[in-house]
Amino acid sequence: MSIAFIAVISALLYLAGAGVQLASSLQGRTGTNRSVLIIAFFALGTHVFLVWQNVLGGVGVDFGFFALLSLVFLAVNLACLLALARRPLQNLLAVLFPLSAVAVLVSTLGPDTQQGQAHIPVGVALHVGSSIVAYSILTLAAIQAALLAAQDWQLRRHQFSGVLRALPPLQLMESMLFELLWVGVVALTLSIATGFVFMEDIFAQHLVHKTVLSMAAWVLFSLLLAGHHLLGWRSQTAVRLTVSGFTLLMLAFFGSKLVLELVLERS
Repeated sequence: MSIAFIAVISALLYLAGAGVQLASSLQGRTGTNRSVLIIAFFALGTHVFLVWQNVLGGVGVDFGFFALLSLVFLAVNLACLLALARRPLQNLLAVLFPLSAVAVLVSTLGPDTQQGQAHIPVGVALHVGSSIVAYSILTLAAIQAALLAAQDWQLRRHQFSGVLRALPPLQLMESMLFELLWVGVVALTLSIATGFVFMEDIFAQHLVHKTVLSMAAWVLFSLLLAGHHLLGWRSQTAVRLTVSGFTLLMLAFFGSKLVLELVLERS
């Protein structure tokens, strides 16, 4: 069985899971659909295999743009499914799964943009791992913020339709957003700290944009958490700062790799 065929199967499973979750939400169901969890289990299984092949299956570790994209979406999906044990975040899957389908296809069928690194020091691995965890959690926070904004918009206009009918109450949605932000900021703090400790020159030319943008995102997220705790910032302020911080983090995480590997064709 070819790896391309497995990638197609994985993508189809993700799309099927998204479709079932969307249909469940449109019917106003608030609980986690068991069928979605079963489909997600098989989708994640194939995704893990693909990440292993694409990231670790060659000579060394491949952290190229497409391989990293697939790895990040695997981490985001795992984080969301684990969080379902405590919080009703199942509606995020309808957004995550289609994006994951694209990620597994491009990481498998797309071009190799970076040569594998034969050895990664433990400290650098800790930095990379904490960065992926931070980005994954804050991706969930950004999607949660978008749903919160849409829910708030409908409530202000006394309109309750579509998928938003299945969302938890607004207060719980806000609470879940700030919980995700707290966890994400802790992981981002660890990522930045390990970068300063273990990276040889975190302000080197090819890393300076990532470093500055990551620190700027950390400042925005920390400001939001402090404002929420001390000044009671909520709703639209939380949404704006969350999306702004995530945009900076996305540019830090993928922006430089996109330019270097796909535009300038440098590894």
